[in-house]
Amino acid sequence: MSIICPTVTCQSDDLHEYRRQMERVEFAERIQVDLMDGIFTPTKSPDIDKIWFFEDKITDLHLMYQNPADALNTVLDLKPSLLIIHAEADVHVPTLAGAVKAAGIKFGIALLQPTNPAVMLDYIDEVDHVLIFSGDLGKFGGVMNSDLFNKIRQIKTFKPNIEIGWDGGVNADNVLQLQNAGVDVINVGGYIQNSDDPIGNYQKLTNLLKS
Repeated sequence: MSIICPTVTCQSDDLHEYRRQMERVEFAERIQVDLMDGIFTPTKSPDIDKIWFFEDKITDLHLMYQNPADALNTVLDLKPSLLIIHAEADVHVPTLAGAVKAAGIKFGIALLQPTNPAVMLDYIDEVDHVLIFSGDLGKFGGVMNSDLFNKIRQIKTFKPNIEIGWDGGVNADNVLQLQNAGVDVINVGGYIQNSDDPIGNYQKLTNLLKS
């Protein structure tokens, strides 16, 4: 069964907003923290050296950075369960992946909608997780674009047991469709963060996946 992973996407450098979003999803077993540099993305989150994680939660760190290698030392100090960078970033992926995995952190690649998964072929052995990105960079919202499901099938031909994540446009109307398409980790932003009942919406999605 797929898992629901709430996201924290603070669209400013306001640390109080970061804390507010984190506390709204503290109930979840796994959380994805999105950080933006204001270069790769139109919005900028708090600097990576100012954020924190819950010690008892599985935390995935999604860096929407043009130069993610610049943040490597801080990533290693934070020690997320998984680091996700973008295939479109300016970085030598095998070098960064090697340093991350040597520290006991899983390594993932995010693909923007126009990006062909074949760009990963030269380093696919280093990749533990692929995030299919169907949202708007640095923002909640977006639309679940089912045309991107063909990427899942393509990626599975490269590495059958790789973990597949999805980010963008998830709600109660499409979450089961994502599970059936082969998504393992369903990242959910606005449907939970913007809700008057974040726990209730989280449980609703989880229950739908069990149906």
